[in-house]
Amino acid sequence: MESSNRSVVKAFVILGFPASPQLSMLFFTLALATYVLTITANITIISVIKANPKLQRPMYYFLGNFSFMEIWYTTSTVPKMLESFLAGGSKITVAGCIAQLYLFFALGSTECFLLATMAYDRYLAICRPLHYPTLMTLQVTTWLVTAAWVGGFLAPLLPIVLISQLSFCEPKEIHHFFCDAGPLLRRSCGNAFVSSTLVTVLASFVILSTCLLTMVSYIFIISTILRIPSASGRQKAFSTCGSHLTVVVIYYATVIFIYARPISPFPSKLDTVASVFYAVVTPLLNPMIYSLRNKEVKDALKKLISRNQVFVKNIGAMIMVCW
Repeated sequence: MESSNRSVVKAFVILGFPASPQLSMLFFTLALATYVLTITANITIISVIKANPKLQRPMYYFLGNFSFMEIWYTTSTVPKMLESFLAGGSKITVAGCIAQLYLFFALGSTECFLLATMAYDRYLAICRPLHYPTLMTLQVTTWLVTAAWVGGFLAPLLPIVLISQLSFCEPKEIHHFFCDAGPLLRRSCGNAFVSSTLVTVLASFVILSTCLLTMVSYIFIISTILRIPSASGRQKAFSTCGSHLTVVVIYYATVIFIYARPISPFPSKLDTVASVFYAVVTPLLNPMIYSLRNKEVKDALKKLISRNQVFVKNIGAMIMVCW
């Protein structure tokens, strides 16, 4: 990484996507709309699952945790991106930058573990339906979710501790929309080889291992679907499975491109653009694909909306009577 006699900085400026004021406002509007939709969709899913007793099953327990994770995952980066669009840059302290990096890595690792867990759950449900109730018990479900969260927050701990021991020099501008590992390590004053290598090794292990487990599960699922005698049944199953695979491929393709290779000493606009897909786009697609296209979730959502409408009408009638 870079080394010189430049002065040590205590804060950075996240540049985001430098553009004209008109383009910055357009990007801000798109990013804000995406963020609001992502948060709203995931909160809706959690509320529907909590409110409907029929959805108190392992599959929806995983989906609820996944939605909760996505809320914080997208919140760890997008607000700073929005600020950079409005102000032409977003100031953040070195400690804040490292904290954002840790939170983003921890939630990203948790997402990888949850994706693998959800794929395994679907494998058991589709490929071993008779054994599913005994294999995916409440105790096993709770253990898998707990392991995903704990593993996700432990995985990046060592490289983050090493990065926090580094000093960072001018220039203080970070050519990214959040404090990612590459842009941050490029601002290191001294030799950050150990930290950089550890980030690459651990990120590659988490990403590639969970990707392999997820893909193997889907391979078994697809092979089982192909044996379904009904053409309409196969088509319905492939529609759902295909949607899931699309999101998984987009997510893993971009994170593998960014993290499963040595950190470059030079900033890349392509890296920044690719980061948008796994940090902003897939958190929006995930609730749409995994939950809101699910018939049981849609039916539960309709019932919840219907109950709320009745409640609002009753409250309105009581207010009119009192008035």
